Amino acid sequence: MAQEYEQLLLERQLCFPMYACGRKIVAAYTPYLKPLGLTYTQYIVFMVLWERESVNVGQLGSILHLDAGTLTPLLKNLEKEGYVKRERSKEDERVTIVSITPKGNDLKEKCKDIPIELSKKGYPLTEQEIKELYKLLYKFLEE
Repeated sequence: MAQEYEQLLLERQLCFPMYACGRKIVAAYTPYLKPLGLTYTQYIVFMVLWERESVNVGQLGSILHLDAGTLTPLLKNLEKEGYVKRERSKEDERVTIVSITPKGNDLKEKCKDIPIELSKKGYPLTEQEIKELYKLLYKFLEE
């Protein structure tokens, strides 16, 4: 390959191992989430709602680094299933508030052991490397 195209070598791309790791992580969660009828994206939405109980869609998108085009259909489906409730803010009708329902809270009990089960499988990293990777990934997301 000509010298001028080295920037196109897959091995030179930071984006590729990040992408591949993301796919591998989602695949690891799938056997735990699929029996519950959840996708990984729905699961992380629930994690925010279990912690906060309600949040506006803009904040949710910011926390999860997801755009409205991804969140809106996902939230509509969760509402249809009775897991969340969406309503307009009383202060600003342009803002949609998403709240967890009792049915959505019931999923918390079913999901509580998923992180523990995944950690039992082990990671190819030391605890210190995991902490450093976590910091670096969030530094990258701040960009």
